[in-house]
Amino acid sequence: MSKLIVSLSPHVHGGDSVQKNMYGVCIALVPALLASLWFFGLGAAIVLATSVLACVFFEWAIAKFLLKTNRCTICDGSAILTGLLLGFNLPSNLPIWIIIIGALVAIGVGKMTFGGLGCNPFNPALVGRVFLLISFPVQMTSWPVPGQLTAVGADAVTGATPLALISAGQLDKLPETTDLLFGQVGGSLGEVSALALLLGLAFMLWRKIITWHIPVSILGTVAVFTGILYLIDPTTFVNPLTHLLTGGMMLGACYMATDYVTSPMTKKGQIIYSICIGFLTVVIRLWGAYPEGMSFAILIMNAFTPLINTYCKPKRFGEVVRKEAAK
Repeated sequence: MSKLIVSLSPHVHGGDSVQKNMYGVCIALVPALLASLWFFGLGAAIVLATSVLACVFFEWAIAKFLLKTNRCTICDGSAILTGLLLGFNLPSNLPIWIIIIGALVAIGVGKMTFGGLGCNPFNPALVGRVFLLISFPVQMTSWPVPGQLTAVGADAVTGATPLALISAGQLDKLPETTDLLFGQVGGSLGEVSALALLLGLAFMLWRKIITWHIPVSILGTVAVFTGILYLIDPTTFVNPLTHLLTGGMMLGACYMATDYVTSPMTKKGQIIYSICIGFLTVVIRLWGAYPEGMSFAILIMNAFTPLINTYCKPKRFGEVVRKEAAK
């Protein structure tokens, strides 16, 4: 007689896994990675390699020597993805020691302090990026000009980014829309080519790694808000398309705000979360102390995610039936 095996739910699996989705996002970032290498060459390769290797090492070391666990988590792809996203938020001339500090903060403070993947309330890569921006503002805001394929560190010639020009009111010096779309502008590694990031977004939507709710809601909110401001005073405010194609808008909306752990669970909650991110990003860009507001906006809304989840709870099975019976 065969044994009856009883196990915990779920009993039916859809084929998704943490490892599959993490590596799926990494694949989606390949076009942006190639674009960063094309425009910044050796400097981009050093920054990205250092960031990924440091994140993987710190996750392994913290799990083994501090948390004393034998469970290896570096193969699930989350540390690699954090390293890529952190590297995409950095300039190509950033010193290696600063990148390593950022990786330590991202993994050690932003992720492992809370118990590892699935427990962190804030996006780890953004925790590392904002820490570096506050701690090393000069190095983090020195943006190399594209085309210096062999320039490394202090050898790279720097220039103003489109967001810096907008903040300074120098709207007549902004690059052409085609340059913003293809990436012929200064900035961090992951924000130079909006087209490459959109190709990755299309891949993630096709593979159903994410849904449309967060990226479309963020970009739509920014387009509407900046469009209204542009109609009010086109001499002071730039057109919505420029806002959408500059800075970390595409990177944040498509790859960082969509983080499974730090974003709301329901579709309604995701839309509320995304509208607030879009609104805060524009407010910080136009009236804040920093030219870019995407990182701060996402971290602020990460903190509100538990509250949004509480407000947007899905109906429990049988709730409608019980209410009808009560009537």
